[in-house]
Amino acid sequence: MSAVVHTAHSMYHQSSAKLAVKTRLRLLSYNIQAGVASTRPHHYFTQSWKHVLPHLGSFDNLDRIAHLASDYDVVALQEVDAGSMRSYFVNQIEYLARRGHFPYWYHQTNRNLGKFAQHSNGLLSRIQPRDIIEHKLPGLIPGRGLMMVRYGSDDHPLIVLLAHLALSKRVRLQQFAFIGEIANQYEHVVLMGDLNCQPQSNEMETLLENTRLCEPLEALHTFPSWRPFRNIDHILVTPSLKVCDMRVLSHAVSDHLPIALEIAVPENVHLIGQAPPP
Repeated sequence: MSAVVHTAHSMYHQSSAKLAVKTRLRLLSYNIQAGVASTRPHHYFTQSWKHVLPHLGSFDNLDRIAHLASDYDVVALQEVDAGSMRSYFVNQIEYLARRGHFPYWYHQTNRNLGKFAQHSNGLLSRIQPRDIIEHKLPGLIPGRGLMMVRYGSDDHPLIVLLAHLALSKRVRLQQFAFIGEIANQYEHVVLMGDLNCQPQSNEMETLLENTRLCEPLEALHTFPSWRPFRNIDHILVTPSLKVCDMRVLSHAVSDHLPIALEIAVPENVHLIGQAPPP
């Protein structure tokens, strides 16, 4: 699959007074459904038009998401619009970065429908990435991508993989195989996103068997947000990253709930970032 190397968009000048060595990282993964906020079953029908046409309520929803995200160091977003008619041609990742005071942000548009929709994955970060590599994931229908974000030095990097996987089990197996090849090249790896499968699924078990990735907990149900009974949003880590806390947050501004994780960073991984706003 093709790969393109980028640097994150820088939003703010960082003074030395705001820079700090990070020994712990707070991570958040959230499928935000482009700010549509389907929080009841009937919303899939009564609010389906919001996936195509703009609605002012989306900015209230985005503001709530930005307020939540502002407590975290690295945020992975799925189902974000990078600027089309339905979002008033506002790049929602940039909007969230500004509202949440994140100095770095990036978007990967995986399904470009022109002015009608810009289906994207997004990154918000208080840590300056060394580089960001875009990958197109395997699949018969284009539209799924992987962002590889490298933090720290070349010798001991922290690799954060952001993904939104396919609905098809067969395609997910191919996508996990692709992700596993990348994850196995590094010691310190985080995989986060809407993986569209549960921990006991065959494809997830295959990934965990073939890599050093593991899931800290299994009973964190994230979907649907109004009565969660499925765990399809995940944050997986390699054993070198000590998990200090993991939880699902009660924050229904989408049909998914966000999942949060705190990790201790190994001493040989040197991360410099901006402290969250007071």
